[in-house]
Amino acid sequence: MTRNQSITLYYSPQTRATGARILLEELGVPYHLHVLNMKAGEQRQPAYLAINPLGKVPAVRVGETLVTEQGAIYLYLADLFPEAGLAPALTDPDRGAYLRWLFIYGSCFEPAVVDRYMKREPGSLNETPYASYESLIDMLEETLKTGPYLLGERFTAADLLWGVALQWTTMFGLVEARPAFQAYMERIGNRASVQKVSAEDAAMAAEHEAAAARLKAS
Repeated sequence: MTRNQSITLYYSPQTRATGARILLEELGVPYHLHVLNMKAGEQRQPAYLAINPLGKVPAVRVGETLVTEQGAIYLYLADLFPEAGLAPALTDPDRGAYLRWLFIYGSCFEPAVVDRYMKREPGSLNETPYASYESLIDMLEETLKTGPYLLGERFTAADLLWGVALQWTTMFGLVEARPAFQAYMERIGNRASVQKVSAEDAAMAAEHEAAAARLKAS
């Protein structure tokens, strides 16, 4: 039974892994954190590279199953615990839109934001995975204007992914904090799971910073 399988989340605070931990909190399942101090380079050590050769978090192990990549982790965990109601079933008409938003994030949104941040000259509409930065952000805005969530009234795991992503990208000025985004981030940010993990992340990040400083000084 899934409930009897141990869940380990390979984790570092204030990273992409934060959203995966929030998802586990929303699912209401027990899990173990395997914490990596990325400021000290622990994600580049052989022990973790054996888990994810790219040296990235999150990664999650459920029993004997190991899953990496943020979108895949959301998809896997939300489907694994259907009783939480965070993923439309395979036969649910909302399944298509749910998958679309999970995969647009990694396939389109992150590449678009990184290209813009790096001031890369964008390719033609046919050469980029996201058409154009402006069209992608406008599409997201139009969806959230009619919200309150990506699937209308239905809250899903995809909202946790996007809510956390918008919080970080608007905070650093990578995405304009449009009113629809601000309202959406407030809805997601008010959830108990988000507040719990955010507070614990802040304390953990401070500890990691101090430990990395001590290591550098020694």
